[in-house]
Amino acid sequence: MSKRALVVEDDANIAELLRLYLTKDGFDVMIASDGNKGEADFDLFQPDVVLLDLMLPGKDGWEVCRAIRAKSATPIIMLTAKGETNDKVTGLEMGADDYVTKPFEVKELIARVHAVMRRTDNRGPLDKKLEFDKLEINLDSYELVVDGKKVDTPPKEMELLYHLASSPNRVFTRNQLLDEVWGFDYFGDSRTVDVHIKRLREKLEGVSPKWNLKTVWGVGYKFEVTE
Repeated sequence: MSKRALVVEDDANIAELLRLYLTKDGFDVMIASDGNKGEADFDLFQPDVVLLDLMLPGKDGWEVCRAIRAKSATPIIMLTAKGETNDKVTGLEMGADDYVTKPFEVKELIARVHAVMRRTDNRGPLDKKLEFDKLEINLDSYELVVDGKKVDTPPKEMELLYHLASSPNRVFTRNQLLDEVWGFDYFGDSRTVDVHIKRLREKLEGVSPKWNLKTVWGVGYKFEVTE
């Protein structure tokens, strides 16, 4: 069965080039030339991966990414002419899986498409659920329950928390987390991890004395369990 790729890109030449390469690689491809159509086509096409331009007519790429992440964990690769680190961090915070700056080599982009899809396919068997005192982390449904209440949590925050909590009391460096959760060590900006940890703490701090999302100064982070 063919994989489906949604390309949301207003530059017709780039969109057609991506269609050509993705089709050659065995994908069924749908093209949307603006953000509003991209969001609607996502629901219609149910793609396996989204290539999403940042600067779009109508809704911009950030808005489309946010809308997709509210309902799906489908891999998203952002495409943009903006190369500043802050833009990359913002895109990743919103749930993008990778970020490619134009101009790019199409073969490299296709390799990244396969990489993010492998990470999705290799999330492992079902029943990826962890329970601690007043805390439930369910990666099957991407639901976080804190003190009996469901807390809306972006997919990457869920994956980061699950990764840490799966190995209680183990210390992970920022680079390890970038590589093992985001799946790429070449991005190399530890602020991505720090921002996600900060947002998780806003949801979790003070809930239970039996566990804690702890900073190990000079090293990284761990999910500390005391009982």
